Amino acid sequence: MNMITNHPPTEELQALDAAHHMHPFTAGGALAEKGARVMTRANGIWITDSEGREILDAMAGLWCVNIGYGRDSLADVAARQMRELPYYNTFFQTTHVPAIALAKKIAELAPGDLNHVFFAGSGSEANDTNIRMVRHYWAMKGQPERNIIISRKNAYHGSTVGSGSLGGMSGMHAQGGLPIPDIHHINQPNWWAEGGDMDPEAFGLARAQELETAILELGPERVGAFIGEPVQGAGGVIVAPDSYWPEIQRITTNTVFY
Repeated sequence: MNMITNHPPTEELQALDAAHHMHPFTAGGALAEKGARVMTRANGIWITDSEGREILDAMAGLWCVNIGYGRDSLADVAARQMRELPYYNTFFQTTHVPAIALAKKIAELAPGDLNHVFFAGSGSEANDTNIRMVRHYWAMKGQPERNIIISRKNAYHGSTVGSGSLGGMSGMHAQGGLPIPDIHHINQPNWWAEGGDMDPEAFGLARAQELETAILELGPERVGAFIGEPVQGAGGVIVAPDSYWPEIQRITTNTVFY
């Protein structure tokens, strides 16, 4: 594998980074004083910084490098596609072979009748699009008032205005008047931190039933969707008790989304 090893010294790279590069979820002044760690290469499960230190990438990038780094097969396919058709939009009644093939494959792998795919460039963009899709769907069904989306506290759904509103991170909500209107939050199913003396299964049922209470209080005719991570990753890798999701399914099936 070819590696780029003749980079400038770490201190120079850190100074340039501090001068020109804004990092997400980071206090810029403190980072500039400390100096960012400069990553230069990766292979398999290992990443290497500009000082030559090899580090186990246990977080898999940002939880997305699921098959490891340095896959020649992926690099070869990407290079071939870049030469053949690096980009074209699908706005104007057009499509292309990779979009068709990937949509078909995802539809085959997805459960039930989940058989249509809308491609986005990030999780934040995808969830912003979800807000629009939910509200446009109900408007097309003749129910434009059904525009409330229920989410959970301490959930993470992105960092844009829309997706940051869906998420229940209070620190993010303090940075710009979030959430946007008609986003409602219920409590998270975090038994370890908030279960107290309750049995996990009883706690899971109680937290799920907060969704039903919220739907009835807000009005079933006003609620368009509920969004929830199977595992609240950024919230602390929170796994709900086993009783939680079946109860959520019962509530959404019987209370709103008929």
